[in-house]
Amino acid sequence: MLTRVINNTSCCNLDNGDMLREVMVKIGLERINTQEEVTVEALLDSRATGLVMSSEFTRKQGFKFKKIENPIYMRNVNGTLNKKGSIENTIEVNIYYQGHKERTKIDVIGE
Repeated sequence: MLTRVINNTSCCNLDNGDMLREVMVKIGLERINTQEEVTVEALLDSRATGLVMSSEFTRKQGFKFKKIENPIYMRNVNGTLNKKGSIENTIEVNIYYQGHKERTKIDVIGE
């Protein structure tokens, strides 16, 4: 998909002209094993069916991977398999946003 960011909050899908509203928010992610926190900018609604993070970012930030039992094969909007491969790992974090804290699992995309 070819996209163009407008004003850091809007995205235009140039493939078919659809306008999509996307909202970026700053959140805190806390590593469960060390209680260290990193502040990141997260896409609030990517139309994904769950929480996902790239393996590159996950490694760079020092999050602890946990292997999942059954890999999840991701498909793109057009039905093709995603070239980043299947989801084989997850991480567990505390997410902080505007005084709210929630422990959750995030699937890791890529190898």
